[in-house]
Amino acid sequence: MSLVEDALDMADDLVRLRRELHREPEIGLRLPRTQEKVLAALAGLPLEITTGRRTTSVTAVLRGHGEPAGRTSGTGANRAGKDRAGAGGRAVLLRGDMDALPVQEATGLPYASTVDGAMHACGHDLHTAMLVGAARLLCAHRERVAGDVVFMFQPGEEGWEGARAMIDEGVLDAAGARAEAAYALHVFPAFAAAGSFASRAGTMLAASASLLVTVRGEGGHGSTPHRAQDPVVAAAEMITALQTMVTRRFDVFDPVVLTVGVVKAGTRRNVIPETARFEATIRSFSAGTAARVGELVPRMLTGIADAHGVDAEVEYIPERPPTVNDPAETAFARDVIAETFDGPRHVALEHPIAGSEDFSRVLAEVPGAMLALSALPPGADPEKAPFNHSPRAVFDDAVLPSGAALLAELARRRLDRREDLS
Repeated sequence: MSLVEDALDMADDLVRLRRELHREPEIGLRLPRTQEKVLAALAGLPLEITTGRRTTSVTAVLRGHGEPAGRTSGTGANRAGKDRAGAGGRAVLLRGDMDALPVQEATGLPYASTVDGAMHACGHDLHTAMLVGAARLLCAHRERVAGDVVFMFQPGEEGWEGARAMIDEGVLDAAGARAEAAYALHVFPAFAAAGSFASRAGTMLAASASLLVTVRGEGGHGSTPHRAQDPVVAAAEMITALQTMVTRRFDVFDPVVLTVGVVKAGTRRNVIPETARFEATIRSFSAGTAARVGELVPRMLTGIADAHGVDAEVEYIPERPPTVNDPAETAFARDVIAETFDGPRHVALEHPIAGSEDFSRVLAEVPGAMLALSALPPGADPEKAPFNHSPRAVFDDAVLPSGAALLAELARRRLDRREDLS
C-alpha cells in the first residue's frame, strides 16, 4: 500500500488523537498532559525517544533501512543516537508544534476545550496529530527509508521560543548527523479548499517584534491642560506617526505591518494622567527591514516625546526572524505534492503570510520549507471563516491523513535523493 492509503486507514486514530489534544490544551513550554499523549501515541514504535530538559519537548529518531533501534528514555534531544547515525549518516527533520493559546473557546464543538482560558486556536493539535501519523507511516515502511528521520514535537511556539530551546538542546543533531533538510506544515482555515497545500520560495512568514511604550508626563485637571504635560496627546501622536512611518519610510515592496493592540491611560474623563501606555506588534519580511525598524521607531518616538515635553520609555523587542523557505526545498516539496496526490493540490502563494513562526529558527540553521495546509471547514467561505487565533476558529479533521502522508513522503523522498538540492 502507498503512504497515502495507509494514512487514510489511520484517519480515525488521528482524529481521535487530535480531539483528545483539543479538549486539554496547554500553554507555553510545559505541556505535561500533551507530552503524555504524544508518548502514548508513539509507544511501541521503533523510535529512539528523548524528552527535553527545560521543556516538555519530545524528540523521536527513526533509524532507516531496518537498523535495530530501541526506545531510550532520558533527557536532552541529543542524547539518543549521538554517537551513531544510520544509513550513511543522513537525516531529515519533521516538526510539529504542540502548544495552545490563552483564548476562551467559543466554537461550541462537542470536543471543545475543557480548560478555562485555553484553546487550540491555531491548529497545533492538528500539527501534533499529523506528525504522529507521519512517524507511524515511516515506521511501518522503515525498509523504504534511506536514512534517519527526526520527529520534533515542540512546545512553546506561541511566543515562548520553544524552537530555540530544542535547538539549544541538540534537536538538529539528534540523529547523530546534522539534519540536511527540515519541513513543517501549518494549517489555516483559508485560501483554498480543504486539503490544498500552499508555499512560496523565500520569505514565507514575517519577522515579528514587540513595541512597548510608556509615556510619562505631569498630571493635572482636564480643564487646565496648560498646567500639565499631557502624556495622552503625545501617545496619540506617536500612534498616528507610527502608521505614517510604515508607509513613508519603507519600500512598499518590502513592507512593514504595525498594529497597536493595547492603549491604556487615565482613570477619569476630567483627569490628565501621569502616564499613558501602548503596545504594538510589528511585522516585516526581510532581515534588513526588520533591523531598520528597530533603529527608526525608538528614535522617532523619543523625538515626539521631546516635542511634547514628556518622557518616553521605548522597548523594542525583536522576537522572530522571517521564516525563509529554501527555493530548492520548496520546489522539491511542490513536486512531492504533485507526485503524491491526485489532482492539483498545490497553490503558489504570491505574497508572504504576515504571521510569524519560530520554525524560522530551524530554517535559519537547516535548509527546508514550511508549507500551509488548508483546513477550511466544509461549506465555509475562505474569505469569511474565523482565522487562526480566533475563539471561533474551526479546522477540518479530514485533512489529517493528507498532512501525515505529505510529511512522511517529504522525509522519505528527500532521503532517497543522493544529489545536493542546493
